[in-house]
Amino acid sequence: MKMADVKAIITGGASGLGEATVRRIAKSGGKAAILDLAEESAMALCRQLGENVIFIKCDVTSEEAAEDAISKAASAFGSVNAAVNCAGIGAASKVVSKKGAHDLALFTKVISINLIGTFNVIRLAAQQMMQNKENDKGERGVIINTASVAAFEGQIGQAAYSASKGGIVGMTLPIARELAAHGIRVMTIAPGLFHTPMFDTLPEDARTALGKMVPFPPRLGFPEEYAQLATSIIENPMLNGETIRLDGGIRMQPK
Repeated sequence: MKMADVKAIITGGASGLGEATVRRIAKSGGKAAILDLAEESAMALCRQLGENVIFIKCDVTSEEAAEDAISKAASAFGSVNAAVNCAGIGAASKVVSKKGAHDLALFTKVISINLIGTFNVIRLAAQQMMQNKENDKGERGVIINTASVAAFEGQIGQAAYSASKGGIVGMTLPIARELAAHGIRVMTIAPGLFHTPMFDTLPEDARTALGKMVPFPPRLGFPEEYAQLATSIIENPMLNGETIRLDGGIRMQPK
């Protein structure tokens, strides 16, 4: 798919990995709809990037909100042929700590936003993409999800987060197999340690120390590098049904 033809929805597009992806798509000549709850940040991004970027307030865990947002994006752009799922939260809690057992509501919240929210957008975006005409390569659309290396090497305290990201990895292939008949590709990116808003609360020396854990390059990843891979996936029709680790070779230790 050519970037100039991209009409994308980006969940979590107001910050971090999603924001970088919105910027790259817009600068490559494509169109992007930011689906997020952070209205102020999203509107500022729209003003900066111009008319090819729009904001639609959306809670990805809501069936009605997601369906409405995708419909609005398709109406604004004429169609939707790309979806990048970046919306998600992190949470750290041991299964049993000095405070007691893991809060079940917290576990449920992480699964609801990260995993169920991703699936909610996948199913509705795919339904929308099925209405598209095939391009010259037979494609109707591409869906890119965001997992994490925690799906493979979850650390102590990451039971909820790892479960949510492992679920995204697990559903990538079966959904890709199903949607292949409709010319829709499905891929997942599993980032390692990236400099996103989640790390902004840490002191600079702490971020540097974390970055040095990465074999090469020995630093935190840049959101722009995630966006670069996302657009490469969009452009390469042979990438389908796979999870790509984007982690500089890191393998996480137990803690």
